[in-house]
Amino acid sequence: MSDGTPLRVALVNDFEVVVRGLHAMLEPFGERISVVELGAQVDVESSVDLTLYDTFSEPQVDGEEFDDVLESEDPGAIVVYTWNVDPALVEIALAKGCRGYIGKTVSGAELVTALERVAAGEVVVEPASSRLPTPEPHSPGDWPGRAEGLSAREAEIITLITQGLTNNDIALRTYLSINSVKTYIRTAYRKMGVTRRSQAVRWGLEHRMTPDTMRDDVEGEEAISPQAGA
Repeated sequence: MSDGTPLRVALVNDFEVVVRGLHAMLEPFGERISVVELGAQVDVESSVDLTLYDTFSEPQVDGEEFDDVLESEDPGAIVVYTWNVDPALVEIALAKGCRGYIGKTVSGAELVTALERVAAGEVVVEPASSRLPTPEPHSPGDWPGRAEGLSAREAEIITLITQGLTNNDIALRTYLSINSVKTYIRTAYRKMGVTRRSQAVRWGLEHRMTPDTMRDDVEGEEAISPQAGA
């Protein structure tokens, strides 16, 4: 910020490992960014300058569920952090009042700079290109299933399978083609050592691929409830 005070930021996603991974990515920039709240399936409660919404396994901005984030009591400027840089989604996000739409191809330093630009009053879309991301883009941060060898996109697909979504549902949620979804499923299944959807769901439940419910007030006491399905 202009007075040298770090931006107060809340990180929002339904998976604890995702928000903690994003927090770790921002920690080297502590003189510029102060993460004051991590949340999964909860509204932002802290007074913040910015809310960073990570779309891993989440409804996109065109869904009604996203409006709950917009309706938080004091979310500050809302910035979407995502693989899905489809121009139609960008347009919807900005029309709904989001101040930033950031692709996951940016580095941590670039993300921090983009957040500072938003806080200074700009509407920021990065990367500014309307091109879609590569099938398996650079994946910063962390995600469930990473320790078991799943890529970020593979993990996202498996979390949605574990939650009972069909392939068509997953394609709509992730803005991937149905063929891309099937490809990610095949490569993920090989890594997981499964061959059927029922086995994949069981694997997902056993490896905590279901949403969490947690709030971590980074400046105060931590409060985390048991993980859903654990």
